[in-house]
Amino acid sequence: MEEMKDKVAVITGGASGIGKCIKESFEKQGVKTAIIDIKENEYFIGNIADKETLESFVKKVIDDYGHIDYLINNALPLMKGIDTCSYEEFEYALKVGVTAPFYLTKLFLPYFSKGASIVNISSTRACMSQAQTESYTAAKGGISALTHALAVSLSGKVRVNSISPGWIDTAYTVYEGPDAYQQPSGRVGNPQDIADMVLYLCSDKASFIDGENINIDGGMSKLMIYHGDHGWSLDN
Repeated sequence: MEEMKDKVAVITGGASGIGKCIKESFEKQGVKTAIIDIKENEYFIGNIADKETLESFVKKVIDDYGHIDYLINNALPLMKGIDTCSYEEFEYALKVGVTAPFYLTKLFLPYFSKGASIVNISSTRACMSQAQTESYTAAKGGISALTHALAVSLSGKVRVNSISPGWIDTAYTVYEGPDAYQQPSGRVGNPQDIADMVLYLCSDKASFIDGENINIDGGMSKLMIYHGDHGWSLDN
């Protein structure tokens, strides 16, 4: 993707896992990256749930580069359920998963270059759930809705899309048996599966894709599973 050389990508949660893979994939294309993460990293350490931290981060990015081309909202919200999640923890999950992507978009809006792209990392959990995951699921549902709202508001300025990963193993573990076959593709996903789609959505090849959510789950959310099928069982 020669067109990406010397572009600037901002990635939240870019110090590990999917975010780190996205960062490295951009850099292989000659893209300059600016990450923010609560974990140790070479660019900016900070908590995106904090308004002043977001403002300081944006100031540094603009001071360093003057503009941005790609914003990847990837940072991971807290996952806790109705039995244990406090008011403050639920609010924190929404700050990380929804408020921060909104505010970063707002702060960067004057600095997006022509042809800019935002990719939000949602989840298949936005439309399917495990028990006791309310904070994470609510945040991912929020970012999915925010995606199409921003796509309309930023029409003609910035394309906005989201990706909903399914089961992604950040350690690149190879699974066999039912763990693999519950995905019609026959395997569990890895961070590169997500990073490849991020790069595509940011590229000129995706210029007619806007306001869309793309599931990358190996078909898991499309597979109907009944007790006894293929070795799966539900024991109460």
